[in-house]
Amino acid sequence: MANSLQEVLNRANTNKLIKKPEPIVEEVPKKKKTIEKTSIERSKKENRSNTVLIGGHFPPEVSRQLRIIAAEEGTTNQALLQEALDLLFAKKGKKLINDI
Repeated sequence: MANSLQEVLNRANTNKLIKKPEPIVEEVPKKKKTIEKTSIERSKKENRSNTVLIGGHFPPEVSRQLRIIAAEEGTTNQALLQEALDLLFAKKGKKLINDI
C-alpha cells in the first residue's frame, strides 16, 4: 500500500506536467470607420465656410420654443435667428446680414 501523502504529491507533479490548454485569442484588426458624407452634409459644410458660430445660454424652454416656431413655419432655427438679428440690426441702424 502506497503512502497517501506520496500519492497526493505524485498527482500534483503530474498535474504540473500536463498544462491546461490556453484559450486562443486572435486579435482582430480594427476597422477604420469611414463615414461617407451625404450631399446634404457636404452642402452644409460648404455653406458654412467663412462663417462663425454666434451663441448664447438660455433656458431649455427658449430652444424648444424656437424649434416649435421653426416647425410651424417650415423653416430652420438658423433662418429664424437671422430674421431676429436682422430686426435688431435694423432697429440699431446697422447693416442687415445679407448686406454685410
